[in-house]
Amino acid sequence: MDRSKKPSAIGVGANIPQPTVSIEQGRVEASLPSGQSVTVLLYGATVTSWKLANGEEQLFLSQKAHLDGSKPVRGGIPVVFPVFGPPPKDHATSALPQHGFARNSTWEFLGKSSSESLGKDKEKADDAVKLDFGLSHSMLSEEFKKAWPYEFGLVYSVTLSKDSLTTTLQVQNKDAKAFEFQVLLHSYLNIKDISAIRIKNLQSKAYIDKTQNASEHVESSSAVEITGETDRVYKGLDPKIPIEVVSTQGDKALFSITREALNDVVVWNPWIEKAKGMSDFGPDDAYKNMICVEAGSVAAFQTLDAGDTWEGGQTIRASSQ
Repeated sequence: MDRSKKPSAIGVGANIPQPTVSIEQGRVEASLPSGQSVTVLLYGATVTSWKLANGEEQLFLSQKAHLDGSKPVRGGIPVVFPVFGPPPKDHATSALPQHGFARNSTWEFLGKSSSESLGKDKEKADDAVKLDFGLSHSMLSEEFKKAWPYEFGLVYSVTLSKDSLTTTLQVQNKDAKAFEFQVLLHSYLNIKDISAIRIKNLQSKAYIDKTQNASEHVESSSAVEITGETDRVYKGLDPKIPIEVVSTQGDKALFSITREALNDVVVWNPWIEKAKGMSDFGPDDAYKNMICVEAGSVAAFQTLDAGDTWEGGQTIRASSQ
């Protein structure tokens, strides 16, 4: 499928360092001359690695994650579409597996673009590189085509900059009728110690607690700590206000996540028993080294009319830990 906005050629001059992009064995890897890098599997268009210039990995990836396309990846940033969680009964998504089909399908690499074609200063062509991936109805398995028979197009863009990673999903309704969907960017963030971080800017926000029979609560803490299994959907957030993962030592922001058109945020950690029960989660105590802060639109379904397009995304900024 085609990108809606095709960039100009990546080259801007022999004297300016350029990002490098390689494609092999079902994965796309990109790096900036300053050392930052990102890796995306074509299976699920899942980002599996994001490293800063010093080589520090920012995303958690389970040691038991399946990277061969046999099942969705446990870690990185899986793309959840068109349904979050187990599909509701008597709904257009009811025949789909949990979290839909985007993370279970093989995407197409649509191309790359550099700072110049992203509208940035052409003298700083090493500042960013954008990778575009596409998925359409014709690319789905027969099982998924039958379960969700709408004509659609997805364009997923992964933009690596010196200080951030931006992931954006564009949803195109190419069908003759409207469809409903949910979307989530299931980001697994890599941390050194779950007991030494807090999550800020959620105070006074309503959330659904899936560990307590999906009951609704209001966040009372200005800095949420994780002390057990956590599975919460915070609703109706201002996407421009960053959700911050901060260190308890000096209140340093380790991650800052701003969103566009994604007004919900899921906070998830499996903790001890659930981690042990997941065959693709390892080692068992790796729950101490990850926190999922997931930007999405999942509190309800939204409707996309025939011929219309929706776009939403997140920007994660990280600092050395």
